[in-house]
Amino acid sequence: MHDRQLLTERFRDRHVIDGGLATELEQRGHDITGTLWSGHIVLNDPRAIEQLHFDYLRAGADIIISSSYQLTFQGMIEAGYSAHEARRALELSVELALSARQHWSENRPADSRAESPLIAASVGPYGAYRADGSEYTGDYDLDTTELTAFHRERVALLVASQADLLAFETVPAVSEAIAFTRLMREFGNPPAWISFSCRDGDHLSDGTGISEAADAVLSAYPELVAVGVNCTAPGHVESVLDKLAASVSIPLIAYPNSGEGWDAKTRCWVGENDPVSYSEYAQRWLARGATLIGGCCRTGPAHVRDLRALLG
Repeated sequence: MHDRQLLTERFRDRHVIDGGLATELEQRGHDITGTLWSGHIVLNDPRAIEQLHFDYLRAGADIIISSSYQLTFQGMIEAGYSAHEARRALELSVELALSARQHWSENRPADSRAESPLIAASVGPYGAYRADGSEYTGDYDLDTTELTAFHRERVALLVASQADLLAFETVPAVSEAIAFTRLMREFGNPPAWISFSCRDGDHLSDGTGISEAADAVLSAYPELVAVGVNCTAPGHVESVLDKLAASVSIPLIAYPNSGEGWDAKTRCWVGENDPVSYSEYAQRWLARGATLIGGCCRTGPAHVRDLRALLG
């Protein structure tokens, strides 16, 4: 993995993160209705994931996030896979991103940025395993110690991968963020960011204040390379960034959803999706101090292309 301090300094410059993975695969005809969401595609159609990573790099992404968000040993086994297959899926999620980066490097445009794109190994929240929408509520039945145990095996595997850093994503509860800091300590202080899911511009999904959560996480793990918000309505992001900027001195991340919202009861997206308006939002995030911007659910290469044009 990359040197933590070098990444922190690198992230003080503006970078484009990729867009949604599962929802973009769905747009391309893949079934993501099961509890593993897009996780099964890693084993069943890996080339589709590699192609999507490549498409994001071609659109201008500086950072691509692995397809491991929904992959947990517990979830894979409950879906009928073996522990060996679960391990292989996690390993393959990073290998596919590495392969896409290599392919892009061999075919990179003459006017492309000089730095090699980075690969962030995704660690999704406990709520993603539950597949009941609790990554948007933080309504968990586990305490911090239990959450630490739940995530331990896959974090160990991803730390040992060739990813450049870890991305702890869509974290809805401060208890889970603290669990992640414990695991980082346990596994040698790897470079990592934490991005929260937020119910509004002032609170994490579990109701914890943004500033309180940031203070707790940075006190537990001041080595974080960046902190921010993802998988949240774009209209909440400016307020979240304001509160983070007042609390921390490390780089800030913003990669929210397209503007649509997930209805867990009907299992569908509601609202609007417009790359142009998303780009307009992104200008406000940059003005609030975010240096790492991208997209989450229901965003795709078109959004990333617009963000690349915005950053130049």
